[in-house]
Amino acid sequence: MKDTKYLEIIKAPVVTEKSQIAKSEGKYTFKVDPKANKIEIKEAIEKLFNVKVKEIKTINVKVKKRRVGRYTGLTNRSKKAIVTLEKGQTIDLG
Repeated sequence: MKDTKYLEIIKAPVVTEKSQIAKSEGKYTFKVDPKANKIEIKEAIEKLFNVKVKEIKTINVKVKKRRVGRYTGLTNRSKKAIVTLEKGQTIDLG
């Protein structure tokens, strides 16, 4: 059973054209909890996927204005992590 603490840190993989190209270089992109730091993210990735992490870069995604009809609002605050794995390591995302 995977620890729920780690599942709260790692929300979901980011699947875009850019992230798929980076996957060939051993870089994987994930949506993570905005309060998580690099040490927590590294520990969660290593425990959940059983791999060794070489480097982590984090990006705080800016809040954007959105409008639906006459109602205006903001998107949720979020954070992305670009995880570089050691040579020869891979993650199967499905």
